[in-house]
Amino acid sequence: MSVGEEPALSEAKRSRIDVDLILVNGNVYTVNERQPHAEAVAVKNERIAFVGSNDDAKKLASHKTRIVDLAGKTVVPGLTDSHCHIFGIGEREMNLNLEGAKSLEDFLAKVKERVAQTERGKWITGRGWIETFWKPPQFPTRTDLDKIASGNPVFLIRADGHAAIANTAALNIAKIDKNTPNPFGGEILKDKTAGEPTGMLLDNAMDLVAKNIPKPTEVEREQAFLLGIDREIKLGWCEIQNAGSHKEDVDLIRKCFDDGKVKLRFINAVYGPGQDAQRFLREGPTINAYDHHVTQRTIKVIFDGALGSRGAALLKPYSDAPDTSGYLTEKPEELKPMFEEALRRGIQIETHAIGDHANRTILDLYEQAFNAVPPEQRKIPEPRWRVEHAQIIDLADIPRFAKLGVIPSMQPSHAISDLFFAPSRLGMDRLAGAYAWQSFLKSGAIICGGSDAPVERGEPMIEFYAAVARKSVKGFSGEGWHPEQAVSREDALKMFTIWPAYAAFEENDKGSIEPSKLADFTVLSKDIMKIPESEILKTHCEMTIIGGEIESGDPSR
Repeated sequence: MSVGEEPALSEAKRSRIDVDLILVNGNVYTVNERQPHAEAVAVKNERIAFVGSNDDAKKLASHKTRIVDLAGKTVVPGLTDSHCHIFGIGEREMNLNLEGAKSLEDFLAKVKERVAQTERGKWITGRGWIETFWKPPQFPTRTDLDKIASGNPVFLIRADGHAAIANTAALNIAKIDKNTPNPFGGEILKDKTAGEPTGMLLDNAMDLVAKNIPKPTEVEREQAFLLGIDREIKLGWCEIQNAGSHKEDVDLIRKCFDDGKVKLRFINAVYGPGQDAQRFLREGPTINAYDHHVTQRTIKVIFDGALGSRGAALLKPYSDAPDTSGYLTEKPEELKPMFEEALRRGIQIETHAIGDHANRTILDLYEQAFNAVPPEQRKIPEPRWRVEHAQIIDLADIPRFAKLGVIPSMQPSHAISDLFFAPSRLGMDRLAGAYAWQSFLKSGAIICGGSDAPVERGEPMIEFYAAVARKSVKGFSGEGWHPEQAVSREDALKMFTIWPAYAAFEENDKGSIEPSKLADFTVLSKDIMKIPESEILKTHCEMTIIGGEIESGDPSR
């Protein structure tokens, strides 16, 4: 028996097991400290029946058992994306995708191409542009768009989802002019000479235009959802935690599961505050529906904007825009009743907070709610509330997460994207608490890792690489990148397996490869725990197995 291997099953016990699937000749990383490594796994009735050696696993086979030879490929617990937006992922596949536009000219060329394909008067919508690497790195303007799309209203969302550029036709439809005031939690950017709108709309100001865009049909929404699901499974994600939805989204999600169209495991959050959240508070959570495939127990709050568009709420002004410190997008006093009711009802809260002011304030609000509703008055004494992104934290606030039992839900790829412009936005001093993964871990917190797709690509190997390398995909690390904040490969794997399971109250069913847990596995082409960092980005998903069923990469097909 090899070191760390559990004792072989007795002959009597083996005879009572008629397993459905055996994976042999694998390089299995279990994320189980009692048995960290194995070469074979057996599955029965969607759960893991055995973890250990090839020889012992093969003894469990009957004539009905399917045996898959992994030929040395690496197996990890089924990966979880702790923060993504599934409809946005699918819509990115369907609409004008502006990712990779390397300059303003490139951006406009992509829009012009779509204009040529679009009937005059019809809306042109898209997402994915980011000006960070343009020269100069400036937002586009409505004038830029008017030159190529005067006959169509245009609305194009920045990659982070917290800003958009609209042309004059779109602004006119929304009745936005120099006299239009900023809505709460948003900003209409205006030029400094005439005070006319530039076309850039930040956060809640985006809604002024977006509400005029014809909504997609039910068929289009379902197509986007299923496209997103298909992409996630092929990438190796076995579960996603969907960071926000409205009632119509929930209805569609349930319909697709009712129709048997979705195999991915799905943790869903409902946006709040508002009618959707109030309805959810009345109805209560849904736990492990569709045979452990759907759970909805979370309310998602968006509390500030993004760093790139200077909407993230900071304690001090932006270094490159000293006239602003960003803004909160919800009024703290309006969140308190919802937070207290959520504690009483056993509903989790997750809050988007990027700037240090937003993070400090939300920790204050969480702490006030915990004090107002003691454990004996809660349906779940340990609420496991989360802060989504937790990007810029004052150093004094980092220990508060672990002390309060609050989970930072972070996306490693944000660091290797944002750190190209974060020094100019924040200055060097504030970078000490930026994307501070190692500081969180040393303080006693755990981190559930995600991608925030479609803000980022949404690929698990990019996220794993970013966590362990803390370098750009081209290997660059600049001043202020704080390489000491990178994490070990063992912790990076936990960020996408056992820690998201804990954050979703699933640690008894998911997150590690051990008997009785759900048989979810991601099979990879390379050993990401040992290969050089740069090779991680060349690793791909060979097989996605959910509940013992090979959902992608089936070698027999």
